[in-house]
Amino acid sequence: MRMNFTKMTGAGNDFVVIDNRAKRIKAASKAARLLCDRRWGIGADGLLLLEKSRRASYRMMYYNADGSYGGMCGNGGRCIARFAFMNKIAGRTHEFEALDHVYAAKIEKKEVVLTMKDPRNLKIGDEIPLDSGKLKINSIDTGSPHVVVPVDNLPGGVTLDDVDVLGLGRKLRFHPHFSPSGTNVNFIERAGTNSIKIRTYEPGVEDETLACGTGSIASAIVAARLWNLKSPIGVVPKSKMPLRVAFDDKDGAVSQVQLAGPASVVFAGSIEL
Repeated sequence: MRMNFTKMTGAGNDFVVIDNRAKRIKAASKAARLLCDRRWGIGADGLLLLEKSRRASYRMMYYNADGSYGGMCGNGGRCIARFAFMNKIAGRTHEFEALDHVYAAKIEKKEVVLTMKDPRNLKIGDEIPLDSGKLKINSIDTGSPHVVVPVDNLPGGVTLDDVDVLGLGRKLRFHPHFSPSGTNVNFIERAGTNSIKIRTYEPGVEDETLACGTGSIASAIVAARLWNLKSPIGVVPKSKMPLRVAFDDKDGAVSQVQLAGPASVVFAGSIEL
């Protein structure tokens, strides 16, 4: 069957987006592997399917490039919100369902602002064993599980540009401390008075990505706790297309989290599945 698709990018995090309200795609995991392949398919970090919802304007189903179900994706959520607005599926301000939560989106001229679910399980200053010794880490669930490691915690005076994101990221992603589901891995360093730089290793892609929405949120919240940064916090991913993370932090509880940044169409077409 021939399917129409839209290729989109959210700050460098790229997706294949398909209107699947008619449920033409039934084997979503297989479709994700085919469509996201960068040599034999369209190429993307993940597949976004827009489906019917009884709770909101639509439901977002997100699948990683390897076909695994990704749950929630911040940059993917911003892309599908712009897609829904462009195709008159939803208004400029609307809500959509993903996994177990309803998210609010606002489409602006150059940005999409997404209100996220409250993060949970914030842990600052844990230590885990590695072959080279103990590593101090921070972790939080922002819709997906994340570990956040300031480069200052790494031995040898490593800068963010020097970090072996693929090697160390994979070790942490599969570390027994995070079993059985694993974790996303973010490396951060301060970039200014109220901003940070970030590099991310993502499960499902099993590689470094140019940006990660939930990882940017996780890193901003950890940076606020470690370095006393104030909301909103600028986050510069590998793509160098900045994101902005805003949140309330009262009495030790983080809430009202918003992720803002660019979400745009790269190209559109049709493909035989």
